[in-house]
Amino acid sequence: MNTAMEIDVSGNPIDLMEQIAVQNEWLFDRAGEDEMHLSFPGRTEDHHLSFSWRADVETLQLAAQLEVKVPKLRRTEIATLINMINEQLWLGHFEMYPDSGQIIYRHGLLLRGAIGATPEQCEALIQAALEACDRYFSAFQFVIWAGKSATEAAATVVYECQGSA
Repeated sequence: MNTAMEIDVSGNPIDLMEQIAVQNEWLFDRAGEDEMHLSFPGRTEDHHLSFSWRADVETLQLAAQLEVKVPKLRRTEIATLINMINEQLWLGHFEMYPDSGQIIYRHGLLLRGAIGATPEQCEALIQAALEACDRYFSAFQFVIWAGKSATEAAATVVYECQGSA
């Protein structure tokens, strides 16, 4: 992410997210004063992020929609996989809408008592979402398309390589 230009950190954090989107040349749509959607290419899929600001609880929420729809017959196994993945995550969580089978990653930035969000906080929010979506996307695909169990799919993404051979 590019943070070279001056960014205004006061006020609505959606304004800050819009500034970050502009300077990174990401496509975005400001759906209202307290809501924004943005899209940009990722490593494994295009990323579609939505941001919502709730002033009453002083929280900026991010929802990252994965480009995958779970067939009804695989939803129980995906729900098991989501539970396994969520146990590993330090920030945010995955969930699946039961009616549509849509998987999203959700995370919130609590700003109670703060003057405003900083560019670094907003970038960390986005980075956490990108890392989680990129890391676990293939596990969801293994269950949906390859018919693997949640345990088998989780085993493919649980271990991170340290160093190089």
